[in-house]
Amino acid sequence: MGGRLQLCGGDLRTICPGNEADRGSENTVHPQMTRKTSAGPCPGRGREKNNIFICVMQRWGLNTYLYGPKDDLKHRLLWREVYSPEEEVQLRTLILEAQSRGLRFVYALSPGQDIVFSSACDLTLLKRKLRQVSDLGCQAFAVLFDDIDHSMCQADSEVFSSFAHAQVNVTNEIYRFLGEPPVFLFCPTEYCGSLCSPSVSKSPYLQTVGEDLLPNITVIWTGSKVISRKLSVECLAEVESVLQRPPLIWDNLHANDYDSRRLFLGPFKGREPQLRRHLRGLLLNPNCEFEANYIPLHTLGSWYRVGKEEQKVANALDECEECDYCPDRALSTALHDWMEELNQPLQAGEKHFDLVLCLYLEGRDGERKRLNPPSQANYQAPPSGGSRGQKTQGRVICSGKGLLSESQVRLLVGLHYLPHEHGPSAQKLLQDLTWLKSNCHLVSANTKKTPPQKVDEWRGRASRFLSLCEDIAQLHCSVVGGANRAVLYDLYPYVWDLRNTALMAKAFICWLGCGKTTGADLLGVESEPWVFKGGVSGEVQMLLPIGSSSELFSHPPPLFPTSRLYNIRPYHSKDKVTQGGQESSMAHPDIIGDRCLGPCLALCPEYSFILEDELGVCGCVLGILDVRSFAKRCQATWIPAMKDKYPPKGGNTHPNTQYIFICSKRTRSPRSQGVFCEVQPTDRQRLEFLTKLGFLEILRGEARSREGVVLGRLL
Repeated sequence: MGGRLQLCGGDLRTICPGNEADRGSENTVHPQMTRKTSAGPCPGRGREKNNIFICVMQRWGLNTYLYGPKDDLKHRLLWREVYSPEEEVQLRTLILEAQSRGLRFVYALSPGQDIVFSSACDLTLLKRKLRQVSDLGCQAFAVLFDDIDHSMCQADSEVFSSFAHAQVNVTNEIYRFLGEPPVFLFCPTEYCGSLCSPSVSKSPYLQTVGEDLLPNITVIWTGSKVISRKLSVECLAEVESVLQRPPLIWDNLHANDYDSRRLFLGPFKGREPQLRRHLRGLLLNPNCEFEANYIPLHTLGSWYRVGKEEQKVANALDECEECDYCPDRALSTALHDWMEELNQPLQAGEKHFDLVLCLYLEGRDGERKRLNPPSQANYQAPPSGGSRGQKTQGRVICSGKGLLSESQVRLLVGLHYLPHEHGPSAQKLLQDLTWLKSNCHLVSANTKKTPPQKVDEWRGRASRFLSLCEDIAQLHCSVVGGANRAVLYDLYPYVWDLRNTALMAKAFICWLGCGKTTGADLLGVESEPWVFKGGVSGEVQMLLPIGSSSELFSHPPPLFPTSRLYNIRPYHSKDKVTQGGQESSMAHPDIIGDRCLGPCLALCPEYSFILEDELGVCGCVLGILDVRSFAKRCQATWIPAMKDKYPPKGGNTHPNTQYIFICSKRTRSPRSQGVFCEVQPTDRQRLEFLTKLGFLEILRGEARSREGVVLGRLL
């Protein structure tokens, strides 16, 4: 059900309070739920991170922890097997840690993939597994039937009238067997509006669940979709009616397990605080990466506290601004607190708890306890484009080497915001790139009568776009050089990916600004979060002239994070080819440059790009739009010029003159369906690289050099 995370060392699921206390029930489910990701239930550093989240949950007012990781094989695939003695010790430790902090531990099991509902043996094994966990001290359970086939086996079809009856029968039996625990969750196969057939209100499956499932069992629901953009009181009325009970929301707003290139650092948003009066609870399914969930969980706590307080002032005031949940205000507070942790010198697996939070917890005796009264009342968030070294509440946010500035963290959050919504920085990046590409004709060599003010507008907007790309590159450097290595290793793949994409977009805009071309006509698409992969990076790549070959620019991050930057830019006439190598000589210092680069740089420089690092130029790539036309121009102008530059000696042509035109060139036309290049068979490194990019050999021995290999690939 959207949300099986792969957390680095720990896997979590978060539930925020519902309204059972308001209904006078003792079955309140107010959980922040956390799952493990590991081969066993709680091994090593993963258990430590789960314990860490239990501590953080308590401070943020979230009170229930759900255990249900897919990579605990005994949660789903091997659900029939009991835990070993060693696994029991680890799981018991986690349960006791939660209970010692006043948190409810919920154990979830997913038997739906292969259970035979009519099998007495399977039912016995299911009872045995849950009894084992119960004996470890667990008092709350969840049985999940999400993301499974609706069809029944022959044996089940002979016993049960429908798939829903089979699930409900087993769930009721387990619930009674466990002594009707105060918290028992059931996840239906139709767990959102888009999965219901023919609709929520007319679904025979949900009608059966509502009528036959025991009333104290809570039903999980994700909203209108698997990843719902908004949740409102009105949208829950229909499902509450058919289920004959308030649902518990399983919220996939921040789940990123469906796209390895997306991260969601934005605030809890699109959920009315009034929902809590109409729910039995709300589960937040967060990012796979442990360190990426500070803002999602912090703002979830703010959302719950606002919903809790609004009832207390509703009778006293008609309007109260303080009891309105504002995602931007919650984000600013969370970001302010996160800054303290981001610049702590922590290694992976460690955690620091000097958090300054404003929240109240309900004690068991109903007393109110305040934790760490903050000094945030007068805090004002700086603008997203704030300068470095700024002061906040008398504290200087140092942006020197090794520290992230608050403006950089805002940039990071804005680029990795929410599934249905980009943050301000991402919106600006995409809007400017779209406008610059669409209006590149203003600076094209083919346009002679463009008003100067239009040209200035394009170049001014291009300058701001390039500056934003540089900020993204600098953000990457700051994350790599940051003090908090735990944050670095969780976030690095995402800042690496976006940095590479930003540098590619920067090179594209520089190329358009040269005025050599009018650019390519590209198509964009609108899709749901899981349809088009890549988030901001993917959308930027769609605007680049690479067609469907976005994988050419998607490179995994290095094994060890590095701050070394490479910059791609168009070739300038001032660039020079350095001499060297055995072929170079004092008499002919330009021979290497003329042989390998000269034709492309002289005849089609607009398709030539330079690669730079901190030390300067370190590589180049050359392209030819139309090979046949290029070859004719070479024969007409370039080859005669080279014969004059390197005259025959003793009646023999200079030994390198015949190879003047032998170089590796990628070629592409707006109307072509592929590219090709020529490589020497002895150049193993280049052959291996091109093969990884999908190039295949199409000619050998018939190339221009009679020895070269021609490789090509479709676009």
